[in-house]
Amino acid sequence: MLLALGVTALVALALLSDLIIPRLEEGWRRLRARRSRTPPLLYDPGRERRAEQRARELLRSCVNEEEWEMYRDLGFIRVWGSLAQGPGEEAGAPYAYLVYPHRPIVAYLAQTRRLLGEYCVTFPDESRPYGSAQIPDSDDVLAKWMALTGDEHRVIESANMHLPGRQLDPAQVTRDLWRLAQWERARMRKAAPAPADTAR
Repeated sequence: MLLALGVTALVALALLSDLIIPRLEEGWRRLRARRSRTPPLLYDPGRERRAEQRARELLRSCVNEEEWEMYRDLGFIRVWGSLAQGPGEEAGAPYAYLVYPHRPIVAYLAQTRRLLGEYCVTFPDESRPYGSAQIPDSDDVLAKWMALTGDEHRVIESANMHLPGRQLDPAQVTRDLWRLAQWERARMRKAAPAPADTAR
Protein backbone atom coordinates (compact mmCIF):
# COMPACT_ATOMS: atom_id res chain seq x y z
CA MET A 1 0.00 0.00 0.00
CA LEU A 2 2.74 2.48 0.97
CA LEU A 3 4.75 1.42 -2.03
CA ALA A 4 1.82 2.14 -4.34
CA LEU A 5 1.29 5.59 -2.79
CA GLY A 6 4.99 6.40 -3.12
CA VAL A 7 5.06 5.37 -6.78
CA THR A 8 1.91 7.41 -7.48
CA ALA A 9 3.45 10.48 -5.82
CA LEU A 10 6.62 10.12 -7.90
CA VAL A 11 4.64 9.81 -11.14
CA ALA A 12 2.52 12.86 -10.24
CA LEU A 13 5.66 14.84 -9.37
CA ALA A 14 7.28 13.87 -12.67
CA LEU A 15 4.22 14.96 -14.62
CA LEU A 16 3.92 18.26 -12.74
CA SER A 17 7.62 19.01 -13.13
CA ASP A 18 7.02 19.48 -16.87
CA LEU A 19 4.65 22.32 -15.93
CA ILE A 20 6.44 23.81 -12.90
CA ILE A 21 10.10 23.85 -14.00
CA PRO A 22 9.59 26.04 -17.12
CA ARG A 23 7.65 28.57 -15.04
CA LEU A 24 10.36 28.68 -12.36
CA GLU A 25 13.04 29.13 -15.04
CA GLU A 26 11.05 31.97 -16.66
CA GLY A 27 10.55 33.70 -13.31
CA TRP A 28 14.27 33.43 -12.55
CA ARG A 29 15.16 34.92 -15.98
CA ARG A 30 12.78 37.85 -15.42
CA LEU A 31 14.23 38.55 -11.98
CA ARG A 32 17.79 38.56 -13.34
CA ALA A 33 16.78 40.83 -16.23
CA ARG A 34 15.07 43.29 -13.85
CA ARG A 35 18.12 43.40 -11.58
CA SER A 36 20.45 44.02 -14.51
CA ARG A 37 18.31 46.94 -15.76
CA THR A 38 18.15 48.89 -12.48
CA PRO A 39 21.57 49.97 -11.25
CA PRO A 40 22.00 49.60 -7.50
CA LEU A 41 21.89 52.79 -5.41
CA LEU A 42 25.34 53.28 -4.02
CA TYR A 43 25.72 54.90 -0.61
CA ASP A 44 27.35 58.31 -0.79
CA PRO A 45 29.09 59.10 2.53
CA GLY A 46 29.34 62.81 1.73
CA ARG A 47 25.63 63.22 1.03
CA GLU A 48 24.72 64.10 4.64
CA ARG A 49 27.60 66.57 4.90
CA ARG A 50 26.59 68.30 1.66
CA ALA A 51 22.95 68.33 2.73
CA GLU A 52 23.89 69.97 6.05
CA GLN A 53 26.04 72.56 4.23
CA ARG A 54 23.12 73.47 1.94
CA ALA A 55 20.79 73.58 4.96
CA ARG A 56 23.16 75.96 6.80
CA GLU A 57 23.26 78.26 3.76
CA LEU A 58 19.46 78.27 3.60
CA LEU A 59 19.16 78.95 7.34
CA ARG A 60 21.62 81.83 7.07
CA SER A 61 19.61 83.36 4.22
CA CYS A 62 16.35 83.23 6.22
CA VAL A 63 17.22 84.33 9.76
CA ASN A 64 18.66 87.67 10.79
CA GLU A 65 22.37 88.20 11.47
CA GLU A 66 22.07 87.89 15.26
CA GLU A 67 20.16 84.60 15.03
CA TRP A 68 22.62 83.19 12.50
CA GLU A 69 25.61 84.07 14.67
CA MET A 70 23.82 82.62 17.70
CA TYR A 71 23.29 79.32 15.89
CA ARG A 72 26.81 79.29 14.49
CA ASP A 73 28.42 80.02 17.88
CA LEU A 74 26.06 78.31 20.34
CA GLY A 75 24.23 75.62 18.36
CA PHE A 76 20.70 76.91 18.99
CA ILE A 77 18.49 79.92 18.22
CA ARG A 78 16.38 82.00 20.59
CA VAL A 79 12.96 83.01 19.28
CA TRP A 80 11.01 85.61 21.22
CA GLY A 81 7.41 84.71 22.04
CA SER A 82 4.71 86.90 20.56
CA LEU A 83 1.54 85.67 22.27
CA ALA A 84 -0.13 88.15 24.64
CA GLN A 85 0.25 85.54 27.35
CA GLY A 86 3.18 83.21 27.55
CA PRO A 87 2.61 79.46 27.66
CA GLY A 88 1.41 78.84 31.22
CA GLU A 89 2.20 82.35 32.46
CA GLU A 90 0.53 85.62 33.33
CA ALA A 91 -0.17 88.17 30.62
CA GLY A 92 2.69 90.40 29.60
CA ALA A 93 5.52 88.22 30.92
CA PRO A 94 8.33 88.27 28.34
CA TYR A 95 9.17 84.75 27.30
CA ALA A 96 11.21 83.08 24.60
CA TYR A 97 12.03 79.72 23.09
CA LEU A 98 15.32 77.93 22.59
CA VAL A 99 15.31 76.04 19.30
CA TYR A 100 17.72 73.09 19.19
CA PRO A 101 18.27 70.73 16.25
CA HIS A 102 16.30 67.49 16.67
CA ARG A 103 15.36 68.36 20.25
CA PRO A 104 12.20 69.81 21.78
CA ILE A 105 11.60 73.54 21.70
CA VAL A 106 12.16 74.89 25.23
CA ALA A 107 10.03 77.77 26.50
CA TYR A 108 11.39 79.96 29.31
CA LEU A 109 10.79 83.29 31.05
CA ALA A 110 13.32 85.79 29.78
CA GLN A 111 13.83 87.76 33.03
CA THR A 112 14.10 84.89 35.48
CA ARG A 113 15.29 82.14 33.09
CA ARG A 114 12.65 79.87 34.60
CA LEU A 115 11.93 76.93 32.28
CA LEU A 116 8.26 76.65 31.33
CA GLY A 117 8.04 73.55 29.17
CA GLU A 118 9.28 71.44 26.29
CA TYR A 119 7.35 71.35 23.00
CA CYS A 120 8.00 68.35 20.77
CA VAL A 121 7.58 68.90 17.04
CA THR A 122 9.09 66.87 14.20
CA PHE A 123 9.68 67.45 10.52
CA PRO A 124 10.49 64.10 8.84
CA ASP A 125 12.40 63.92 5.56
CA GLU A 126 9.91 62.67 2.95
CA SER A 127 12.29 62.95 -0.04
CA ARG A 128 13.04 59.94 -2.19
CA PRO A 129 15.07 57.81 -2.81
CA TYR A 130 17.13 58.63 0.29
CA GLY A 131 14.43 59.93 2.67
CA SER A 132 15.14 59.24 6.31
CA ALA A 133 13.67 59.93 9.71
CA GLN A 134 16.01 62.87 10.23
CA ILE A 135 16.46 65.97 8.15
CA PRO A 136 19.75 67.91 8.41
CA ASP A 137 20.22 69.75 11.71
CA SER A 138 20.01 73.22 10.18
CA ASP A 139 16.84 72.32 8.25
CA ASP A 140 15.22 71.15 11.49
CA VAL A 141 16.13 74.43 13.22
CA LEU A 142 14.87 76.44 10.24
CA ALA A 143 11.57 74.54 10.16
CA LYS A 144 10.99 75.20 13.87
CA TRP A 145 12.03 78.85 13.51
CA MET A 146 9.65 79.33 10.57
CA ALA A 147 6.82 77.62 12.43
CA LEU A 148 7.31 79.74 15.57
CA THR A 149 7.72 83.05 13.75
CA GLY A 150 4.92 82.28 11.28
CA ASP A 151 2.23 80.84 13.56
CA GLU A 152 3.43 80.43 17.14
CA HIS A 153 -0.06 79.72 18.48
CA ARG A 154 -0.59 76.81 16.09
CA VAL A 155 2.82 75.28 16.88
CA ILE A 156 2.20 75.46 20.63
CA GLU A 157 -1.33 74.08 20.27
CA SER A 158 -0.30 71.12 18.09
CA ALA A 159 3.01 70.20 19.80
CA ASN A 160 3.31 67.58 22.50
CA MET A 161 3.97 69.61 25.65
CA HIS A 162 6.00 68.22 28.54
CA LEU A 163 7.32 69.67 31.77
CA PRO A 164 11.00 70.72 31.71
CA GLY A 165 13.37 67.80 32.05
CA ARG A 166 11.42 65.23 30.06
CA GLN A 167 13.92 65.07 27.18
CA LEU A 168 16.43 67.82 27.90
CA ASP A 169 18.43 68.10 31.09
CA PRO A 170 17.28 71.32 32.83
CA ALA A 171 20.84 71.92 34.05
CA GLN A 172 22.09 71.85 30.45
CA VAL A 173 19.36 74.28 29.33
CA THR A 174 20.25 76.58 32.25
CA ARG A 175 23.90 76.46 31.15
CA ASP A 176 22.81 77.26 27.59
CA LEU A 177 20.87 80.30 28.87
CA TRP A 178 23.97 81.44 30.77
CA ARG A 179 26.09 80.92 27.61
CA LEU A 180 23.53 82.93 25.66
CA ALA A 181 23.74 85.81 28.17
CA GLN A 182 27.56 85.77 27.98
CA TRP A 183 27.43 85.64 24.19
CA GLU A 184 25.07 88.65 24.07
CA ARG A 185 27.31 90.67 26.40
CA ALA A 186 30.37 89.92 24.27
CA ARG A 187 28.45 90.83 21.12
CA MET A 188 27.30 94.15 22.62
CA ARG A 189 30.87 94.98 23.70
CA LYS A 190 32.07 94.39 20.13
CA ALA A 191 29.29 96.53 18.69
CA ALA A 192 29.80 99.41 21.17
CA PRO A 193 31.86 102.31 19.79
CA ALA A 194 35.34 102.62 21.21
CA PRO A 195 35.64 105.34 23.87
CA ALA A 196 37.09 108.55 22.49
CA ASP A 197 40.63 109.40 23.51
CA THR A 198 40.24 112.33 25.95
CA ALA A 199 43.93 112.88 26.68
CA ARG A 200 45.40 115.59 24.45
